[in-house]
Amino acid sequence: MTFNIVLLAVFFALLTGIGIWGMRRTKTLGDFFLGGRKMGPWVSAFAYGTSYFSAVIFIGFAGTQGWQLGLNSLWIAAGNAVIGSMLAWLVLAKRTRRQTQNLDAMTMPGYLQERYGAKHLKPIAAVIVFLFLLPYSASIFKGLGHLFEAVFHIPYDLALILMIAFTGVYLILGGYFAVVVIDFIQGIFMIVGAFAVVCVFVSEGGGLFSFLAGAAAGYNEHIPPEARPGILSIVSVVFMTSFGTWGLPQMTQKFYAIKNEKVIPKAVIATTLFAAIIGFSAYMVGSSAHIFFTPDSVPRGPDGRVLYDLIVPALLTEHLPEMLMSLILLFVLSASMSTLSSLVMISSSAIAIDLYPVKNDPNTGKERATAMMRFLSLLFIIVSYFISRFQISIIVYLMSLSWGAVSGAFAAPYIYGLYWKRATKTGAYAGLLGGLVIEIILFFVLGPSRSPLTASIAILAPFIIVPLVSVFTRPPEDSLLEKAFAPLQGEN
Repeated sequence: MTFNIVLLAVFFALLTGIGIWGMRRTKTLGDFFLGGRKMGPWVSAFAYGTSYFSAVIFIGFAGTQGWQLGLNSLWIAAGNAVIGSMLAWLVLAKRTRRQTQNLDAMTMPGYLQERYGAKHLKPIAAVIVFLFLLPYSASIFKGLGHLFEAVFHIPYDLALILMIAFTGVYLILGGYFAVVVIDFIQGIFMIVGAFAVVCVFVSEGGGLFSFLAGAAAGYNEHIPPEARPGILSIVSVVFMTSFGTWGLPQMTQKFYAIKNEKVIPKAVIATTLFAAIIGFSAYMVGSSAHIFFTPDSVPRGPDGRVLYDLIVPALLTEHLPEMLMSLILLFVLSASMSTLSSLVMISSSAIAIDLYPVKNDPNTGKERATAMMRFLSLLFIIVSYFISRFQISIIVYLMSLSWGAVSGAFAAPYIYGLYWKRATKTGAYAGLLGGLVIEIILFFVLGPSRSPLTASIAILAPFIIVPLVSVFTRPPEDSLLEKAFAPLQGEN
């Protein structure tokens, strides 16, 4: 326990130091939110990867899918690496970086407004960001709180408070500069930790081939055929967690901030490898539950239902030595703090940049907008604590809806905006609102247990809605298209 505390103290002292360094480099709102668009390939790749994988995925989702799908959950890891990481960078990064700079847009709502010339699109999109990403950040706090509770044997409330303090210090001080540098350091922790934990579980499982055979045999024994998810369920989970990231503002923000288009090839390789290592590690640990647990010993609640959020924490605490457990704690903590920082910044920008932009003081030149971003970041972290602590019923539903609602609203208007000049503002409105409404309706009709399927439908449907509406409505003005699609000066 003493070793754990010392290690965490050193880790958070490092975070604070980087936050102070980042504060010295943060002069403008563009510096705070995008790092001045000066990010290189490695920090950009790690920032993307660490925002992708959090405690929600490693602790909750990997445990859920590992138990329900067994080794089939590894398809999720493959999809995350190939579709969610490699193809996302190849398809989106160059055009996103180019158009957002041409249009002077720093956020997804801002981009959509400028790209389509639709003045009401930005506030609508900003409200969607605020309503659904803030609860998502709270769900990450919840996953971290359970892990700290299991490892340090401290109350859940105290664990949440510690998370607020640790995340808030470096984010509020250093902004995006501090976030990406810390993401790079945390990414290294994540890779080392993921590799170490898989080695331990594979070794205890008798080697790789015995591990895979044992996980498959255990799954066939523990989950009867009628209770196993079908192919449609597996495909929808893979699609939601892979292609679904293409419409999430906290992920696409990383493309806005890259230094130039030349960094993209290196970032593609780094991001893909990172996602493959972390994804396969997480779902292998989750599927190992069928080796180390039986239906009687798997964590269950008083009503007899499996407590999926506790499967991976139980596996880690039972099978890892204390020093390695400390490393894994840093691994999961790093993943979650990186995702949290991205979510908090995006949620803050919905107000400080999109809904209620604050102008700088004309007399002193003081960056009032940057100060507002810092204040709102602190405020949203505190609000996330209360959401995590009290689990208000409507907020719980918003958590479950968040991925499908946000990506369903944004993915089609965003991607068509990058590639199709004929996409119109009416089509963008229809796609954004259509994806959101479809997700909400299907979620309540089919139920939370089918959320991957509802999210997949909500993401796909606007790709039909946007072109159907666009071909029957007025095309965008030539001047707008010339500005959006113009090459950046000095770049191909």
